Amino acid sequence: MSGIYLHVPFCKQACHYCDFHFSTSMALKTDLVQAMVRELELRQNYLQGQEVGTIYFGGGTPSLLNQQELQLLLATTRRLFKVSDNVEITLEANPDDLTPTKLYELREAGVNRLSIGLQSFHEPHLRLMNRAHSASESIDSVRDAQAAGFDNITVDLIYGVPAPDHTLWQQDLDTLFSLGVQHVSCYALTIEPDTAFGRWSKKGKFIPAEDEYTAEQFEILLQQMQQHGYVQYEISNFCQPGHESRHNSNYWRGVHYLGIGPSAHSFNGHSRQHNVAHNKKYIDGLQQQDLAPFEREELTLADQANDYLLTTLRTIWGSDLEKLKLEYKYDVAATHPDYLRELEQKELAHITDNTLYLTDKGKLLADQITMDLLLEEIEKA
Repeated sequence: MSGIYLHVPFCKQACHYCDFHFSTSMALKTDLVQAMVRELELRQNYLQGQEVGTIYFGGGTPSLLNQQELQLLLATTRRLFKVSDNVEITLEANPDDLTPTKLYELREAGVNRLSIGLQSFHEPHLRLMNRAHSASESIDSVRDAQAAGFDNITVDLIYGVPAPDHTLWQQDLDTLFSLGVQHVSCYALTIEPDTAFGRWSKKGKFIPAEDEYTAEQFEILLQQMQQHGYVQYEISNFCQPGHESRHNSNYWRGVHYLGIGPSAHSFNGHSRQHNVAHNKKYIDGLQQQDLAPFEREELTLADQANDYLLTTLRTIWGSDLEKLKLEYKYDVAATHPDYLRELEQKELAHITDNTLYLTDKGKLLADQITMDLLLEEIEKA
């Protein structure tokens, strides 16, 4: 089944690490929601009648939508697409938005999976990152959501935040496990150039953690998740058995999806496209030309092989070498026999039933390993 992603590009304030497309001005929110409705209407044939199994509200901060706006987008989606009876509807939310009233409205609208952007339970780290919520709100938002009946909750945490040792990271994990959420996404703090952290780092005002320090926190994460019964089904994603994100799992498995809203991406197997990352240009395009401005890239077999390796090698399901050979004409075993042997000897990866899997040790080097495998094939394309 396919998926639909709706990008809501509004935030109360700019987090110091974030380089996603968003605006802190709400002036265009009403017009933008109407433009997203129109884009849904214009692109109702993009998925070619495939049943929609997942709907995902990302951002930005989708919890800034009011009840009427959320219901309008969901009703339009159901009107135009064949939506599964057991569709997974995820909405990303900030803790400070999740009041009891808001949680009731989300449940009434049909949201059945919450993704709460906690990032940390440590107040100084939240202030450093310029988060809009407090440490107590991090905890309260999860407990309030559970009390409201949400039984499929995922939270985000960031590791690799500079500190004298790993004590604060361990405290974050202890608090996390006490909440008993079904799913956790953990990301290393990455310093992007066009962010506050990026600009401060360039001027020497902010000193990022050393790679070794961040790797140690990742190793602590892996150990703790395993001890508490969570499955690492993708490098950054952990869940209690049976609670994988169906939407994101589809991304990693190459399932087709439609992206709606400014900067949203779409994929139909042979091409990918992304909308303009500019709210006014997006709205004007739909109001004046009845078209969301976008760029499209047709995918060669090498591009498809690249996408397949980049996504599947990060997952518990691994990369099917036979599929790469038959569908994408890329024989990894024949092209890189020495490198694959080296990966196995160094216990970075193993091949079982003609599928390549990364070990925990190899996951630390996932990006490098993937690029090493793809480089020659990309050059031939």
